[in-house]
Amino acid sequence: MLLVHPGGPFWRNKDLGAWSIPKGEYEAGEEAEAAARREFQEELGIELTQELLPFGEIRQRGGKTVKAFAVEADVAAENFRSNTFEIEWPPRSGRRQAFPEIDRAEWFELAAARARINEAQTSLLDQLETIVAGHAKR
Repeated sequence: MLLVHPGGPFWRNKDLGAWSIPKGEYEAGEEAEAAARREFQEELGIELTQELLPFGEIRQRGGKTVKAFAVEADVAAENFRSNTFEIEWPPRSGRRQAFPEIDRAEWFELAAARARINEAQTSLLDQLETIVAGHAKR
């Protein structure tokens, strides 16, 4: 399972429960698959041209809906190139700093992914495991 770790000062020393599938916001009128491809490109610097398989949808605590897609692809996680975001840092300093949207990308075995992924996304791992098991039986 390919997971990404959020960048920025808030996440610097967090590991367990901090990781996520690559994801992001929809643009106006954008379809879920198009958004998934765009976000993967923005967060990892890798264009996905392979077929995407929708495998799950969850709603996170903050109300954000995440629609997940699987793809079979050879992705060198260590070669990612993330886009950046800018915030005032340190808080109330008047200084703005840029940080990478993600600071790490890694492949994990399913058990390790369960320990590291954002708790709201664990059911996505269950759904993916079911789909992969079904494909293996073919």
